[in-house]
Amino acid sequence: MSLFKNIFSKEKKETLDKGLEKTKTSFFGKISKIVAGKSTVDDDVLDELEGVLIASDVGVNTTLKIIERIQARVQKDKYLGTNELNQLLREEIAALLSESNTKDEIDFSVPSNVKPYVIMVVGVNGVGKTTTIGKLASQFKKSGKKVILGAADTFRAAAIDQLQVWAQRVDIPIIKQQMGSDPASVAFDTLNSAMAQNADVVIIDTAGRLHNKVNLMNELTKIKKVMQKVVPDAPHEVLLVLDGSTGQNAFEQAKQFTLATEVTALAVTKLDGTAKGGVVIGISDQFQIPVKYIGVGEGIDDLQIFNKIEFVDSFFK
Repeated sequence: MSLFKNIFSKEKKETLDKGLEKTKTSFFGKISKIVAGKSTVDDDVLDELEGVLIASDVGVNTTLKIIERIQARVQKDKYLGTNELNQLLREEIAALLSESNTKDEIDFSVPSNVKPYVIMVVGVNGVGKTTTIGKLASQFKKSGKKVILGAADTFRAAAIDQLQVWAQRVDIPIIKQQMGSDPASVAFDTLNSAMAQNADVVIIDTAGRLHNKVNLMNELTKIKKVMQKVVPDAPHEVLLVLDGSTGQNAFEQAKQFTLATEVTALAVTKLDGTAKGGVVIGISDQFQIPVKYIGVGEGIDDLQIFNKIEFVDSFFK
């Protein structure tokens, strides 16, 4: 079975379609209004389309790229009817995303020559960080991996408790200390435990504070250095979790965290409860960091691998 089919089973595709329903309804409702009474894609339509894309949280820079592409198509084809606009948008957005420097074939596997594979998860409070960790741990476990969680967000007792609930739910060991403990100490203990238990994957939660970039940078740097005493090249992945429902705030958080630490992958959550799903298009285009996962529902299996082509297909379906 191909990787493509393996990831996007009929059930997963239906979940993705459903998860983008609010975004799709809002977006195409606005598109319908701008083409009402128009027969061709002219400058007025393009100006209004630009406004719709920006209002849909695609982002200014990505919107301008899309508009430029459509303008080029209009000039090349001379006459484009407004009935062709949806297909044109679909093609140009798909083409734009396929050009970004990220690979499409991502799965829940980990490199066979790296053990344990250490993922450090970062993101502000409330973005769905703990839920993403729990769902990710479940996916790894289902793929046959032995997983251990580390509760290094010791700033809030609730963060430790929430991660404990997920650990029990998916039946995965968790290493934790008391609230206020040194996060680096928790990470150190977690990696030592992972080595002793021959674990395949370690997922480390971290505090979701962004009020002071210097403090955040220092804390994450310290956690990394302490982990490297146990696993020299840890962490192998730094996953930034963003809340898709916050639209442009997600962009800003991505900028701030990429300044504070080296982020290697992104997860965009809560897309099912918002009309701001266009933010995924902008983030995927603007950051030279792959959007690896998207959250499209409450279910434990509703954290999906982000495939740009499938996303655009569901968006325009």
